[in-house]
Amino acid sequence: WLLRIEDIDPPRERHGAADAIISTLDKLGFEWDDEIIYQSQRTELYNHAIEKLQQADLVYACTCSRKVINATGVMNRYGMRYAGSCRNRINYDNKPYSLRIKVPSRIIKFDDAIQATQQHNLSEDIGDFIIKRADGQIAYQLAVVVDDFEQKINEVVRGSDLLDSTTRQIYLQQCLGYSTPSYTHIPVLTNQQGDKLSKQTHASSINIATGSQALWKALQYLNHQPPAELCNTSPDEIWQWATQNWQLKKVPSMLSISEFSELSRE
Repeated sequence: WLLRIEDIDPPRERHGAADAIISTLDKLGFEWDDEIIYQSQRTELYNHAIEKLQQADLVYACTCSRKVINATGVMNRYGMRYAGSCRNRINYDNKPYSLRIKVPSRIIKFDDAIQATQQHNLSEDIGDFIIKRADGQIAYQLAVVVDDFEQKINEVVRGSDLLDSTTRQIYLQQCLGYSTPSYTHIPVLTNQQGDKLSKQTHASSINIATGSQALWKALQYLNHQPPAELCNTSPDEIWQWATQNWQLKKVPSMLSISEFSELSRE
């Protein structure tokens, strides 16, 4: 597997966060192939992809504020669907603008290895979405598509919180002439309120001193049953057991698992 640091949102980044992530992964026994990729160093690649989309007349400038989008858009289960207010606009009055990609009114679907068949009509469900923000920052959806192609990614395994992003990424792949990887979305761990454990929900950081216990519990959450004696061994021993006993079909076909669920009890 490949390690990519997705650091394309400077206003939200904490100093030293990338180094802390790398250190934590290393101490937990994760071993990645090849060099580490930093998205902040790949802007030229992303802009080249945008130019290709512009040449195909698939991109337009959007000056809509959040207030305008909320007033004119349609709220659905995927969030606020953009109404396309700027799609045919000519005069932008020298206002800052983002770049949106035109989406079609057709079904895009894929077969997820855990979550079964997923599909969206991008026009009806999502609307034209941003690929470059008004502040000049590249949007995640575009950056990850370009990087997956450049890194020759053929299998994507990630959290279910990104499940609804996948059809947008597949559409971008089609527009850019890229191949589409296979996708596997594992359930994410949530708190009692149903929010994903993250820094935004003030979840506790993993304690490296008890990192083996975290790995052991993660296997339990994913419906595998590591022996109790592995709980306090080294990460290497847990990884050895996991690679020998892993079965994807055991992973729960659900979007989230509560940290207080039965699966987490020792």
